[in-house]
Amino acid sequence: MAENNKRRQPKKDEESGWKFWLQTIALTIAIYAVFFLGFKFILSNDRVSGPSMQPTFENGDKVIATRHSKLSRGDVIVLKAPDEANTFYIKRIIGLPGDTVVSKNNKIYINGKLYKEDFLDAGKKVKEPDTSLYAGKPYSYTYNFTLSSLAKNSPEWQQRYSSSYLNKIKKTNKVPAGTYFVMGDHRTVSKDSRIIGFINKKSVIGEVKWRYWPLTRWTVF
Repeated sequence: MAENNKRRQPKKDEESGWKFWLQTIALTIAIYAVFFLGFKFILSNDRVSGPSMQPTFENGDKVIATRHSKLSRGDVIVLKAPDEANTFYIKRIIGLPGDTVVSKNNKIYINGKLYKEDFLDAGKKVKEPDTSLYAGKPYSYTYNFTLSSLAKNSPEWQQRYSSSYLNKIKKTNKVPAGTYFVMGDHRTVSKDSRIIGFINKKSVIGEVKWRYWPLTRWTVF
């Protein structure tokens, strides 16, 4: 009887080994599936390119954004560029649908009230170099404009929008329904809604929640 048990033991060990590897493979596939589905439907992994959000974000920063967030004024978002195919921008929401937006004397007024932009405090301490069009001005410097004036005077807006669309904005000075007015924190160089126009809600990839690289600038937003 003892001899029969010894003969069966190698087969049991072999079966246990196969079960272990099958379970390991299945677990690995499941983990990859969770990551894949998570980043496809819930999260977005993105890399900052360019200086338009300095000093809040620097070129090369890596961030995680959450999809389908309820967006508010001041949120930083990743969006599909309306003027360049297969390109993504990172900007900050300034105007929500229905908002009036006015920039006067380097201050933003939303719906007639001063909008406190504490996120620009760091940029106020950094000056543009002498070679810049805005030499000596802080990164946060914002020239005067209204949505009405952009609709009237911006060549880029003239190319992007129909006459009827622009006429409505001229009259109302409001962000159209289903869109956002976005700007970069580095106001003197940012290619944002002042140039590329309003951002459709469907073009928003997600809201930036975490900068994980570089490790020295690890931040949760």
